[in-house]
Amino acid sequence: MNFENFEDKDESEIPSEEKNIESKKKPDFSPGEYLGKKYPDLKKSEAVELSHKYSEDKERNKVDTWLKNMEGFHERNRDNEIEMDMIRDAFHNEYIIKEEDIPQSYFENQQRIARERGHGNVEIDKEQAIDVIISDQKSTLDNWTNYILSKDSDSYPMWAKYWAFRSMTKLSSYDKENKSFGTRRKDTVAPFPDLNREALAYVVDAIVKKANKENIGTEENNPELEKLIQSENFGKLYAFAIEKVTPTETNELANTEGEWRKYDQKSDHMPLVESLQGYGTGWCTAGESTAESQLKNGDFYVFYSKDKEGEYTIPRVAIRMQGSEIGEVRGIGPNQNLDPYIGEIVNKKLKEFPGGKEYEKKTGDMQFLTLIEEKQNKNQKLTKEELCFLYELDSKIEGFGYQRDPRIEEIRNKRDLKNDLSLATGYPKEKITTKQEEALSGDFLFFNGNLDLRDLTSNEGLKLPEIMNGELDLSSLTSAEGLNLPKTVNGDLILSSLNSTEGLKLPEIMNGELILSSLTSAEGLNLPKTVNGGLCLSSLTSAEGLELPETINGDLILSSLNSTEGLKLPKKVNRCLDLSGLTSAEGLNLPETVNGFLSLYSLTSTKGLKLPKTVNGGLYLSSLTSAEGLELPEIMNGDLILSSLTSAEGLELPETVNGDTYLNNLSSDEKDILRNKYPNLNIY
Repeated sequence: MNFENFEDKDESEIPSEEKNIESKKKPDFSPGEYLGKKYPDLKKSEAVELSHKYSEDKERNKVDTWLKNMEGFHERNRDNEIEMDMIRDAFHNEYIIKEEDIPQSYFENQQRIARERGHGNVEIDKEQAIDVIISDQKSTLDNWTNYILSKDSDSYPMWAKYWAFRSMTKLSSYDKENKSFGTRRKDTVAPFPDLNREALAYVVDAIVKKANKENIGTEENNPELEKLIQSENFGKLYAFAIEKVTPTETNELANTEGEWRKYDQKSDHMPLVESLQGYGTGWCTAGESTAESQLKNGDFYVFYSKDKEGEYTIPRVAIRMQGSEIGEVRGIGPNQNLDPYIGEIVNKKLKEFPGGKEYEKKTGDMQFLTLIEEKQNKNQKLTKEELCFLYELDSKIEGFGYQRDPRIEEIRNKRDLKNDLSLATGYPKEKITTKQEEALSGDFLFFNGNLDLRDLTSNEGLKLPEIMNGELDLSSLTSAEGLNLPKTVNGDLILSSLNSTEGLKLPEIMNGELILSSLTSAEGLNLPKTVNGGLCLSSLTSAEGLELPETINGDLILSSLNSTEGLKLPKKVNRCLDLSGLTSAEGLNLPETVNGFLSLYSLTSTKGLKLPKTVNGGLYLSSLTSAEGLELPEIMNGDLILSSLTSAEGLELPETVNGDTYLNNLSSDEKDILRNKYPNLNIY
């Protein structure tokens, strides 16, 4: 998705001739024509021209072709972190303020504010201030990028995503008093607007209905709102929507008396939408198109607590099902985490569902964090167990939101970190540090923080602490000879340039990602028994000598393996399994469950292939030309890619695929037969 720089035209600036042309628009809405008129620079962009150049349909609108290509690209690559990083980096280069554009007036204003607050004539640390500005802009822009490219936004058409994202990049801070956004310029230091999924769903619903000439149904009968919708001004519409979704009063949350309501799969989505709008949940399900799409894929449960009138109307928790599995759990706390009072009710409900155990840790973590917060507020001492939990010494604190629960940092910031870590670990305070230079001195045993040593090409003289409570980046090291790694790394360990296992002794405990993406041989590789993050061995061409951990709680990337010989996979991979280099399945024993996508992209034959019963992500069998002997999973909670099949003979599809089914090379007649046989599937 290439979002070029642009300046939106104000409605009043559009010549009357253009308005007349617009009024004579064809009855059928064309996204390509619409965007082409709104953004003339888009039609001439390199991305659109290249998309059209390689398209077989030269008569089709260029922008329509590009939109379709982008849709396919994002669906294929959103689980590919390398591609996602490239997209995010491209957007950073395009939209994030450049250091040289930060105005001097900003620093002068910070000095003035400090003086007015009684701090005297403070010297502003410009370098630190610049880092904060750029970091805040990146994180707020990434919120939009991650959401727009995620499955959660699949109910929005691609053209509407483009319109919303491109418009958002021109907005600055939200002025609560005036209920409006400022205009972003190249010297704007403010972060990008907060992402409110409910408000965005409200805006996109309105603009899509307008485009399709549907009844928008503004219940407010508000002429001002009608005018905003007609003007298609995203900033003003988004501001209106934010004010509409007013948050529930905090003092009402302590009352957890209420009831669960189930909205059946494929039922009318409007009762669900109407029960959520106006309560500021932040859930995108408050948008009609999103709710409709989600109910197509599974049941939906909402817990409503009692309002001031004694009615059960206040939405507190949503459980969205993806087929027979839990798709997600969302609360109304910050970043859609559970609020502090509702954990016990959620925990009890989750036990009713298959896969509910996977959510027990999250509900337990939220309850434990609430207990710690209450003890902190009462100035009570925390136990060793509570301190280990708070500083994530054994595992990450997990919640139900899109981001970390902000209470973690709020509680930590009020405490004596070294004293807490000493009590939790048994290390004396003088052996604990939070400073990188001290961590590398050899005088400290415990380091709390991340060590960014990505520029280090030699480990000569490198002294690391025994325990790393954070990420360790040694991505430029090519040799491990003489390298003494910590015994425990409670974050990611990046050794992405290491080309040999000689001298490599990995930590006993890995609570993050382990990245060994340049190793071509597993000879001499001793992996930890448990990796509580992902394991990337993307250059490994042979499994000879490879002993994988018993449990991998993240992605397992073995994308260059060309043979199953010697390959023994874990019984369960809790995220994605990438075996995209295998051309044969003979001897392949796959896990019973894969909780992310399963890529067997290069497999050309089903011989020896026994797929898992459950794949909770996409299944990529893109090179299979025949379905003979193919037994697909009983449960598919993602896309099914069989894009090279030339015949439907012998093809038995699952009754439920909670994604799309791609059968690109089948004839139209065969696709129609399958659509009639499997009316619940989306077949392309």
